[in-house]
Amino acid sequence: MSARQVSPLTLVLDGCVVVTVNGQWSEYASGHVVVTGNLITAVGPGSPPAGSLVGTVRRVDASGCMATPGLINTHHHLYQWGTRGMAADATLFEWLTQLYPVWARLDANTVQPLATAALAWLAKSGCSTTMDHHYVFPRSGGDLLGATVAAAQHVGLRFHPTRGSMDLGASSGGLPPDDVVEDRDAILLASKDAIDQFHDASPQSMLRIGLAPCSPFSVTPELLIEAADLARQSAVRLHTHLAETADEAEYCADRFGCTPVEYLDSLGWLGDDVWLAHAVHLDDAAIDRLAATGTGVAHCPSSNGRLGAGICRTRDLLAAGVSVGLGVDGAASSEESSLIGEVRQATLTARATGGPQALSVRQALELATVGGARLLGRSEETGSLEVGKLADIALWRLDTLPHAGIADPVAGLVLGARPPLELLLVNGEPIVERDQLVTADERQVAEQARRASASLRQSR
Repeated sequence: MSARQVSPLTLVLDGCVVVTVNGQWSEYASGHVVVTGNLITAVGPGSPPAGSLVGTVRRVDASGCMATPGLINTHHHLYQWGTRGMAADATLFEWLTQLYPVWARLDANTVQPLATAALAWLAKSGCSTTMDHHYVFPRSGGDLLGATVAAAQHVGLRFHPTRGSMDLGASSGGLPPDDVVEDRDAILLASKDAIDQFHDASPQSMLRIGLAPCSPFSVTPELLIEAADLARQSAVRLHTHLAETADEAEYCADRFGCTPVEYLDSLGWLGDDVWLAHAVHLDDAAIDRLAATGTGVAHCPSSNGRLGAGICRTRDLLAAGVSVGLGVDGAASSEESSLIGEVRQATLTARATGGPQALSVRQALELATVGGARLLGRSEETGSLEVGKLADIALWRLDTLPHAGIADPVAGLVLGARPPLELLLVNGEPIVERDQLVTADERQVAEQARRASASLRQSR
């Protein structure tokens, strides 16, 4: 080795419960995970074999902890951190009507601290990868997408932002006010620019772009068709809201004469490069069509409950072979915004309607890990603890008062109180240590978000 070459650090998590979420659901009551650089290089029971570690080694005594894959958030609106607590008792359409005028005043200087706070809190809930669906672009707002990218780079999460859009204003039969929608040509140009500027398709990428026209009631069919064409020409993924509420189903029936899934299908919008947020109001035919086309679903149970939207048919989707991940949704409709919280909520919501076997605790954890990786097209790289995969790892402490002595640590993680996060690695780098964010000053992030939120609301 030349003097200029440096052997990567080897990190050993030793003595922890290891829950791999691999295809065989391998679990070890006392095991190890070895990370070299940004990759997992060993996983197994007991301690690593003597002599198997080379170079500079850092050992972490992980006894009393459980290692899982880092969680993957498949639906979010980071900018909504600034409007938490508003329209607290409204339906979706009422909530949107109240908040559109506030969001119309967003700018890059406001969005960046709000996104930083939302991402920091996601990290503390065990999230290593997140998407963002930003669809409000005021004309004088500046580079809002760039502001979210900068925030993710600051916090250190793997990031899949989508360039959202709305071109169907109230005067043309849509829900959003005309002053928050964009011209279709401008949207397509901005979408192409976002892909060219930010999308990194290389293996191990920390930043990938998708395109995400907002919803059937805020987007024209022409935009949906042209956005899908652009995405597929550029080999990026597609995302939108669909079938979130009964109101939306009625809107599609009245305006298009079909169900939401039939509407998207008629526009060529279903496929294995597409994932849909919510998908609450689906009939059997819709579920079968999603399965047949490989279209995925981002399940957002807390937001659906907060807005009274209904309960996603998670068990039926999984039984049909639909890929399902979890999303916290925007903080204005899911104030907790905790991804590990969504794992618990998904479990309880499924069981409330389908009984205790509707969703097991391990199935729920799978939704938040490899399920999310499938939706984002990253299941070969992340979502499970396996040799060769990216070192995106959450290490949860289970020896404190809420969990000490629990019979099944996975049940403790999914059904119990949120455990302290001992360590979160993203791409092999520590983001959280001993339940504290290490990439940014939490108090400063909170204060900057408070100021941005106050400024946004006071300008009403």
